Amino acid sequence: MTGTATNASPLLIQEVATRDGFQIEPVFVATRDKIALIDALSAAGFSRIEVSSFVSPKAVPALRDAAEVFAGLHRRPGTVYVALVPNPKGAERALAARVDEVNLVASVSETHNRANMGMSPAASIEGFSRIMETVRGSGVSTNATVATAFGCPFEGEQAADKVMRQVERYLALGIEGVTLADTTGMANPRQVEHLVARALTIVPAEHLTLHFHNTRGLGLANVLAAYGAGARRFDAALGGLGGCPFAPGATGNICTEDLVSMAYEMGIETGLDLDALIGLSRDLPRLIGHDVPGQVAKAGRPSDLHPVPAAA
Repeated sequence: MTGTATNASPLLIQEVATRDGFQIEPVFVATRDKIALIDALSAAGFSRIEVSSFVSPKAVPALRDAAEVFAGLHRRPGTVYVALVPNPKGAERALAARVDEVNLVASVSETHNRANMGMSPAASIEGFSRIMETVRGSGVSTNATVATAFGCPFEGEQAADKVMRQVERYLALGIEGVTLADTTGMANPRQVEHLVARALTIVPAEHLTLHFHNTRGLGLANVLAAYGAGARRFDAALGGLGGCPFAPGATGNICTEDLVSMAYEMGIETGLDLDALIGLSRDLPRLIGHDVPGQVAKAGRPSDLHPVPAAA
């Protein structure tokens, strides 16, 4: 089941479960299972999938098989396969794996970036210039994420001017796409509306992605606020997996199938097969060994009606 076309602008979802979701799972998901899931996600209609991360295996052992996963994919024409890279060495590994896009990450918060990356945000962005030199001329596209854009669990709210200066630094480096990330689920719809409106004055909607967590239950509300402000691209994770291992209480990206279900009910096209996504989400506990927070896979779609109870 895909959404029914209306006059509403389509909503593009990038699936991030196999990177952002699996990175904090204590159980290592077998390479063959990762490949099978990514291939199934491609078949469900995703045009963008963040597959894995070329970070140190010591730092993120759950993603130590990134190269093997990329090598085993049955690549669907029209699907962009993305990898997160932390440094030039990671970029070289990503190029060797034939990724379509690299995603770079720096927090706008000094404290969070030091906890996450071991350096200041300025040092991280300086490193981006070396990554750009590595990928320049390769045909690989680039995206950079502003982590903690809507608040830091250590420092609190981050000024919008500070966030925008970091976005401007990304663009000055020649980075094509920008993601604003609510790393620990601190955003609220009014804040989202204002920051997205500002970002869209310098980043085209087709190059701006929003990354929300549902830590405090506002994930889908924030999507609607961003969509209303003109954003059209969103990260989401099957089953609501994910979170930042260096941010207290950060678990839970917005859930892909919950977002697709909401869009379908509102007449917003996503191009994704909701039935297939629900099936894949219901299989996640087999892969990771525990229940997942997504709701639609548990409750069913609103159109899944139930028989009338027999009279007592």
